[in-house]
Amino acid sequence: MNQNQLLKVQARAPFEIYYQGDAYSVTATNKVGTFDILPGHADYFSIIDPNSEVIIGTEKEDINISASNGIVCVRDDEVLLFLNI
Repeated sequence: MNQNQLLKVQARAPFEIYYQGDAYSVTATNKVGTFDILPGHADYFSIIDPNSEVIIGTEKEDINISASNGIVCVRDDEVLLFLNI
């Protein structure tokens, strides 16, 4: 997978960085259901469903983060996750 097919992901809480780096996907849940963010995704903003799990797919392993709440923002293949706020 080349750099043009990856997302730049930053997942953080007020006092902790869960993940920062490249990923090929982000999976989360909102009020409507589970959704995936892949490279080339349209600009997007959503509230993360309370007490759900966020999965960041990387080349080495999947990063699983328990989220009591949060928001996700996508723009130009950059994904910002603000969790447990």
